[in-house]
Amino acid sequence: MPGPMRDDVRLLGGLLGEVLRDAGGQDLLDDVEKLRHAVIDARRQSDGRRDSGSGSLDDIAAMVAAWPLERAEQVASAFTAYFHLANLAEEHQRIRALRERDTEDHPLEESLAETVPEIRAEQGDGRLSELLGGLRVHPVFTAHPTEARRRAVVASLRRISVLMDALDDPRAAATDRAETLRELHEQIDVLWRTSQLRVNAMDPIDEVRTVMTAFDETLFRVVPALYRSMDHAVTGAASGTVPSPVPAFLRFGSWVGADRDGNPFVTSRVTREAATIQAEHVLRALERATDRIGRSLTLYGPGTPAAPALRRALDVATAAHPELIGEITARSPQEPYRTYLLYAAARLEATRVRDADLAYPGPDEFVADLRLVQDSLAASGARQQAYGQLQHLIWQAETFGFHLAELEVRQHSAVHARALAEARAGGDLSEQTEEVLATLRVIAWIQRRFGVEACRRYIVSFTRSAADIAAVYELAELAMPDGTAPVLDVIPLFETGEDLANSVQVLTEMLALPPVAARLDATGRQLEAMLGYSDSAKELGPASATLRLFDAQAAMAAWAEANDIRLTMFHGRGGALGRGGGPTGRAVLAQAPGSVADRFKVTEQGEVIFARYGRTVIARRHLEQVTSAVLLASSPDRMAGVSEVAAEFRPLADLIDEAARQAFRGLVESVGFADWFARISPLGEIGGLRIGSRPARRGLSQVSLDDLRAIPWVFAWSQTRVNLPGWFGLGSGLAAAIGGNGARSPETGPGLAELRRAYQEWPLFSVLLENAEMSLAKTDRRIAERYLALGSRDDLSARVLAEYDLTRRLVLAVTEHDRLLADRPVLSRAVALRDPYVDALSHLQLRALAALRGPAADNPAEREHLERLLLLTVNGVAAGLQNTG
Repeated sequence: MPGPMRDDVRLLGGLLGEVLRDAGGQDLLDDVEKLRHAVIDARRQSDGRRDSGSGSLDDIAAMVAAWPLERAEQVASAFTAYFHLANLAEEHQRIRALRERDTEDHPLEESLAETVPEIRAEQGDGRLSELLGGLRVHPVFTAHPTEARRRAVVASLRRISVLMDALDDPRAAATDRAETLRELHEQIDVLWRTSQLRVNAMDPIDEVRTVMTAFDETLFRVVPALYRSMDHAVTGAASGTVPSPVPAFLRFGSWVGADRDGNPFVTSRVTREAATIQAEHVLRALERATDRIGRSLTLYGPGTPAAPALRRALDVATAAHPELIGEITARSPQEPYRTYLLYAAARLEATRVRDADLAYPGPDEFVADLRLVQDSLAASGARQQAYGQLQHLIWQAETFGFHLAELEVRQHSAVHARALAEARAGGDLSEQTEEVLATLRVIAWIQRRFGVEACRRYIVSFTRSAADIAAVYELAELAMPDGTAPVLDVIPLFETGEDLANSVQVLTEMLALPPVAARLDATGRQLEAMLGYSDSAKELGPASATLRLFDAQAAMAAWAEANDIRLTMFHGRGGALGRGGGPTGRAVLAQAPGSVADRFKVTEQGEVIFARYGRTVIARRHLEQVTSAVLLASSPDRMAGVSEVAAEFRPLADLIDEAARQAFRGLVESVGFADWFARISPLGEIGGLRIGSRPARRGLSQVSLDDLRAIPWVFAWSQTRVNLPGWFGLGSGLAAAIGGNGARSPETGPGLAELRRAYQEWPLFSVLLENAEMSLAKTDRRIAERYLALGSRDDLSARVLAEYDLTRRLVLAVTEHDRLLADRPVLSRAVALRDPYVDALSHLQLRALAALRGPAADNPAEREHLERLLLLTVNGVAAGLQNTG
């Protein structure tokens, strides 16, 4: 562990120990330490580093069982608090490392400073300009319930993070450092005394306000910083003194408050309020930035004269609002730039409070005013003022508009089919159908209030045919028969294996729909289709889903080229590996040839939002990596190379796909599997965390896996330390590809050499194995056995463990690693740092889970205590593993 990080962990852990002693007495701290040493000893025994000790798993289970439930809860809370603090220390170390590695002589890997010169050298300035002109990176935030931490806990950790930054400042005086340490102690005490569990369930508006935190604290500042990085890479030392060739290529979307698929709490009223909240936040941010920049532009008029166009604009403003302009010029005499920007800030305030006389009609008029000031500054010789902070504001306005992020409505195709049948019948409409029609009316209202770009995409889950797309357009006409239906781009979402295989046929059928044809004409033949990673992985297993998604993308890219369509593929990737998660930059480079083509749109879900966008440095790094990967993946040479290797390894992929899918489906289709899964995991209790407004199931069935959402499926498996959705079936697939007796002796299999070559040459296969390796590294076989045993199904337990052993052995054989994550020391360190402490929480969870599955569950008071202990450990394990679903 790097020295500074070790110091941080020791400092934070030491202060937490003091807090525990002060709050719960020395006995509490002793019990925490006793369990900590026991799990560390158990780890050393399993690793072969110690022959004996007090850390056998049975001894630990007995220790935990002997504690009263109240003490078990305290210990679980202590380990959870430790994980939150350890995660902060690791985050700070990552930021340190980024700053240390980013030098003038050696730009960071996967940065724009590295990528842009590479593209310029290989493809020339013309191709670089072409790429920039069409570039679009489009993250979409969703309210998928995967952020287990309460907002109060996140806020507490943010305060602690600020204090850690202060401690890192070498300029701090001794007295300042002493006060910072005192405040740090105080804030860790607050963290300890803050409940880890929510008392009330989140509602959709809570989720909207939670996402607004990321915008207020990070995104608004990160966006111009990213554009400036690109500008530096393109224009070099001239950046900030010449017109920028960098367009505002980022756009943000949001499903928060708009995704109603299986969530009855997201209503038309909620969507309307979500749009209003977003607009309030972005208008305030733009107003503050405009006011700040305006006040700084104290350029004296005679020395830096305003251009004729700006003078005319000031005259028009004076005629329309003489009192306002008079008040501003009284404070800023002969300062035309300051006057006009402060006037613009006043107009933004008027837009926010709906003062129609002064308000801007829309963001285009605001940007035009900024360009007017910029052109005048440049013409008068103030080029740094023209292309410095003012350019940042222009980028922000072009990126966020007056709506911040486009709200994207999502609903299930079956809901539309029922609604359309009712509406056509002409009788009384059900409540659900009325809500569908009300939602379409709200979309029209949002477009009138904030512009078409504020809400025009409508996503249809489980799209099976073009009729599912046509239904939405017809419902929109029925909702507003007076001809004022909203502008809609209805987007198919392909989620199951069958839907992915039929995606090209559905897209072809869509071209024949008059509303789709009209939108193609209006947008320059732009079309969008969404791919569901979560449900396909839950249906097919991780290996087969990955390979079939690649095939679907390749087929759709070829279709788009043949039909002269500019197709954007929207990747519905989850945060966890079992739901298509993993490093986004690598994933972009592993996409099918032609499927990126300057454009990348992806969901950012739950816990991922705060992991990637909670800190400015990390958010900027993430967006740089994604943008760099999109630029590289759009290279014709790279696309041709990927196409060749994909074709070469196609037979190998087919072998893996078939065997992996059979293994996965064989497990989940076993008789009694759903009941067994519910017994061995906290699946039924996860809803008690109240981490989101959305129910865990789309339908009413509590037994079938079909209605179970992908998030609780992955979340529950991660809690058991099995992490099955991230790797199950891959071992069987690799064994089939190796051939011979490869399952037992991989070195003797005839296909091993080809698999190793595929790992080195095919980006998709490399990412598949790397993600599986990460998931395997977070799996703990010893503890997983204890969870599996709760189900009393030795046959299913043996099947899971045998596939784990096979997958682990063959992944290591193909990658030629001597241990998991051997080539990723930072990630390996993070897992190793957490494992013993996660073990402690797993033992506490096993105690609660076993009791809840036994006779003690019949006692209501006992059950309440056990459920609370279980949920505390679920929260802590999620913090320790750094993922839920």
